[in-house]
Amino acid sequence: MQIAGTALVATFLGLVLKEQKPNFAILLVVFSGCAIFLFLVDKVWMIISMVKNLAADAQVNLIYIETILKIIGIAYIAEFASQITKDAGQGALASKIELGGKVLILAMAVPILTVLIETIINLIPG
Repeated sequence: MQIAGTALVATFLGLVLKEQKPNFAILLVVFSGCAIFLFLVDKVWMIISMVKNLAADAQVNLIYIETILKIIGIAYIAEFASQITKDAGQGALASKIELGGKVLILAMAVPILTVLIETIINLIPG
């Protein structure tokens, strides 16, 4: 409810400000987006802690869980930055942010894919 309320108020104020002061409207949208993001940080941290505890209980190597969580974080941050950039009217720059996020995700996934392929190869009878 707080997120939806904040977003609706910011949208209404942004529309009113856009007619008078377009620069302030963009700043309002960016500030509101950051405020919503900061509101969610506690929730995300709680989820990360819970996943790490589950991984420790299941005796899964925490390096893999941390890498997967970093990949998810990169995806969310890249999407957030891309949307803010699109809101500011910079669609081409937003596309570059998305591309950068995808490349970083791929780079971080390579070690996990390597271990997965090695495990599959070791399971195949020689």
